[in-house]
Amino acid sequence: MEMPIVVCDLRPLKGQLELARRAIEELRISHPVSLESNVKASYVSPWKSHLINQNLMPLCKDVVTIANEMSKRVYSSPLEQLNLDLYVKDCWGIVYEQSDKTMLHNHFPMDFGCAIYLEADEDCAPIIFANHFQFQPKTGHMVLFPGILNHEIPENNGRRTVVAMNLCKRTTLQALEA
Repeated sequence: MEMPIVVCDLRPLKGQLELARRAIEELRISHPVSLESNVKASYVSPWKSHLINQNLMPLCKDVVTIANEMSKRVYSSPLEQLNLDLYVKDCWGIVYEQSDKTMLHNHFPMDFGCAIYLEADEDCAPIIFANHFQFQPKTGHMVLFPGILNHEIPENNGRRTVVAMNLCKRTTLQALEA
């Protein structure tokens, strides 16, 4: 079964990307201990970094808008017609350096996962999806995918800085209560 993977050029969102880059730098100072997980990277910020550092919120808002539009196009069913919307449940930063990697995993039960590449050296490792699609990161690009889709990052060359997010559906009533 094929699953949709959407790649977007976010370079027109220069201000939001710069704020996110600043947020990762600030988080490395305020929360210097990396989270332990399947991500074996130089630095991994807390899962709820968007709630810790408000500089991530403009990018989160734009990613939700893009994901909502993607759901209309790919699934032919606008979420608002179902009284649903998407929100960012988790948002964290990752700094990959030489030989860093991420083990095969997925983001179940999240509806969508995404990676926004704030920085990506030309020779950095691709993200490899279980359906064998590979995306070679480019600075300013985002890859958005179903949360159940397995993916991994082999040993990295160079450097890349990523903002990762998990997006979930909620009813519009839950959104009003939040």
